[in-house]
Amino acid sequence: MTANTFHAVVTTGIYCRDDCSARPNPGNVRVYAYAAAAEADGFRACFRCRPYRSPGPEPWVEGSELVCRAVRLVLDGALDGGTEQQLAARVGVSARHLRRMFQAQVGATPDEVARSRRAHFARRLLDETDLPITTIGFAAGFSSVRQMNRVMRETFHDAPRELRARRHRHDRLVADGGLDLRLAFRPPFAWDELITFLGQRACPGVEHATADVYRRTIVLDGHPGVIELHRPEHEDHLRLRVHLGRWDGLIHVVHQARRMLDLDADPDPIGARLVSDDLLAPSVRACPGMRVPGAWDAFEVAVRVVLGQQVSVSAATTLAGRLVTRFGTPVAGLAAFGLTHTFPDAATLATVDGREIGLTNARAAALSNLAGAVADGDVVLDGARGLDETLVALQAVPGVGPWTAQCIAMRACGERDAFPAGDLGLRRGASGGGPLLSPAALDARAESWRPWRAYAAAHLWRLAGAGHRRAMRSGRHGAEEVVGVPG
Repeated sequence: MTANTFHAVVTTGIYCRDDCSARPNPGNVRVYAYAAAAEADGFRACFRCRPYRSPGPEPWVEGSELVCRAVRLVLDGALDGGTEQQLAARVGVSARHLRRMFQAQVGATPDEVARSRRAHFARRLLDETDLPITTIGFAAGFSSVRQMNRVMRETFHDAPRELRARRHRHDRLVADGGLDLRLAFRPPFAWDELITFLGQRACPGVEHATADVYRRTIVLDGHPGVIELHRPEHEDHLRLRVHLGRWDGLIHVVHQARRMLDLDADPDPIGARLVSDDLLAPSVRACPGMRVPGAWDAFEVAVRVVLGQQVSVSAATTLAGRLVTRFGTPVAGLAAFGLTHTFPDAATLATVDGREIGLTNARAAALSNLAGAVADGDVVLDGARGLDETLVALQAVPGVGPWTAQCIAMRACGERDAFPAGDLGLRRGASGGGPLLSPAALDARAESWRPWRAYAAAHLWRLAGAGHRRAMRSGRHGAEEVVGVPG
């Protein structure tokens, strides 16, 4: 079951969020885990609670992992330009079997989930922006305005123009340059911890972060752009500002931003599992809603992990800046954002010599090997297959060992149960100031944290950082920084 449920009232034909103020007769209510399932059964969204403004569906549903991974791919846009047959092939089953599993566990087919996703995004653009309706259609991933009109009528029982006329005055966002959008999340949300993590690892030229705002360059359909993220005071959402020359495919920009910040996670079951452990409980209580920072671009984060092998975070960041300056693509006019380049792609880095930026022979070879494997399709970082299969594929690349593979799986692939037990930072965090746990001992301790070991790792790194700061204040520290934290 997803974190949010939807209540559909058979007598009105309307479905609501579970926190809607409407109080229908319980005997007339059907409960759905997915909005797409309610819509597939003919219900339309409530105008009062507006379910389309909820956080996206948490992809880790109760049921088979195969369906979970397929849902993630649909939310990533796998069906915007592909078919159910292609989606099924990516997860290793037939299209018929995948549809049957979706009907049983989600309540809608993959195509219906994708259609609901596009319709909800278009509805938000109608509320929050002044973009022309034609532009909204292509921004939301529809192939034509006619298709958008048909789907919006089926989903919301009104045409786009009528829906826009019904928006509330405070829904509209006004931006001084760029396009502003709201990003909902399930509270609690540890924003300060997340932006600190990203800021400490911001790749010079590609990313820039302050205490309040994160910015980075992006590439959409070959065109460079910029996104900005911040959390407005006293508001229950993040704000995304997008700077692009065109808005086609904007839905993918928003979803990638959500993935990077882990906004679709449900902190309640995660916290309930981890707070039961005496080691993690203090951090879980002190910092509820911890997220696992993900990736804007999976390959970029994989490269950052390789650059971070056996060096400090600051040293890895320096190397990343050199790599971008030497091999990235310059983008003019971004000095006001503190940005200069887009990150080089796998095909580019597969042919370069990393020793030019100061990498050791071994790390330069690992970088080239990984880039080549990604460019050739031998390593796919989309999370379509299971964690074990991803780790096997990564460790088949020369120079990629267990620590590197687990960290790439965690941040680049969004694997909730990845756990680099040999990481020095994790071992320090788990030691509580005492002798370091061995990797084997930490791995055994982590068994009770499944399937949320990646979130446990985030808390252990936080504990390690707190311990390091205490040691510095008391004078019990050396020159070595906490190393091994991915990226």
